[in-house]
Amino acid sequence: MEVIVLASGSSGNSLLVRAGGSEFLVDAGLSARKLESRIREAGSDPARLAGILLTHEHSDHASAVCVFSKKWEVPVYSNSSTARAICDAKAAGEIRWRLFETGARFEVAGVGVRSFSVPHDAADPVAFRIEEADTAFAVLTDLGYVTRLIVESLRGVRGMLLETNYDGTLLEKDTRRPWSVKQRITSRHGHLSNADAANLLAQVDAPELSTIILGHLSRDCNCPQLAAGVITNCFAGRAKIPRVHCAGQDAASPVFAIT
Repeated sequence: MEVIVLASGSSGNSLLVRAGGSEFLVDAGLSARKLESRIREAGSDPARLAGILLTHEHSDHASAVCVFSKKWEVPVYSNSSTARAICDAKAAGEIRWRLFETGARFEVAGVGVRSFSVPHDAADPVAFRIEEADTAFAVLTDLGYVTRLIVESLRGVRGMLLETNYDGTLLEKDTRRPWSVKQRITSRHGHLSNADAANLLAQVDAPELSTIILGHLSRDCNCPQLAAGVITNCFAGRAKIPRVHCAGQDAASPVFAIT
């Protein structure tokens, strides 16, 4: 399995997954033109995509889904609440929906995917566990706190895209955001801080975890060095320390082989 983060941040999110001889996206939160460009930069072709998996309907995760899926005739995998929210907001009648039940296992071009609920201020937000043979990769962004279901759903994964949205001290000192926005970010339906993500990793039973990609970093209230340092430190003293990479907004990440 290979994964490439096409973009990650408050301005747009998308992940390209190659597994089982197929390719698909998780989220499509860029403009359709920029998304197409990033896919080609990653050495892929939009015409080859087997689908787009949606975590939720917020524009930084789904803004391109209507235009892109129509142009390239790509099916969109979503639960019914997310699909309904997108259809209510946009003219989405021509989307080739492939609806799944939250918590159920489904397949994209023969690749196993399991969705699981996460707490966020959207209609029915989910994370994904993508499985190929004995390898599992999780996509976990946009959640306000860690539930037992989340910890159990990450059991045995070998890689993950994990949200580290903000540093608590930097957010508290930030003068650009009103108090109401800070409350939303730190609420139980907001986003994970660096410390929250480290606490999650301390609970996960995944001895073969080798790759952690940190995502959705705030430009103002976090920085890659700070986030990566907090996450790396939580593995201090362990025999196996995963590689940690911070995904950005402005360019695609390297190719990560998840084995």
